Amino acid sequence: MNIVIKKIESDDEIKGKAYVHWKSWKEAYRGIVDQRYLDSLTLDKCEKIAYHWTDNIIIAKDGDSVVGFVGYGKYRNDELENTGEIFAIYILSQYYGKNVGRRLMQAALSELADYPKIAVWVLKENKRAINFYERLGFRFDGKEETLELGSPVVEARMVLKR
Repeated sequence: MNIVIKKIESDDEIKGKAYVHWKSWKEAYRGIVDQRYLDSLTLDKCEKIAYHWTDNIIIAKDGDSVVGFVGYGKYRNDELENTGEIFAIYILSQYYGKNVGRRLMQAALSELADYPKIAVWVLKENKRAINFYERLGFRFDGKEETLELGSPVVEARMVLKR
């Protein structure tokens, strides 16, 4: 396994990002997000998102295949000043525990080096993701929101202070 971490560039990489988005939602959120919602998330929808969102995306490739990605940038609103955000990080399940997520996060955090704080939102029932973020130094700050994804799910904000 020779994983390369790089910024997204090509059409094939955008399509690979879409596949990872689609497949990883099915894998990571089964039993957390309403199954009808997961079933309604199609590869076509993920491709539309992928082509719309190509800025600030770093991918992980194993050979010619995209196996993970992270999206990052300035925090989405003015609620937190001078804060960066990890908007999404997804990895195919067969790459769990192989340092792919950590390498993607390190690359994104490097891109966000000018921010003293980095936020990420995580579904409260997603224990695997919470443990991953905690190992990187993120901590819950008490902010929560309820999303409607076929049925209500609660996401909580975690913050890394440098």
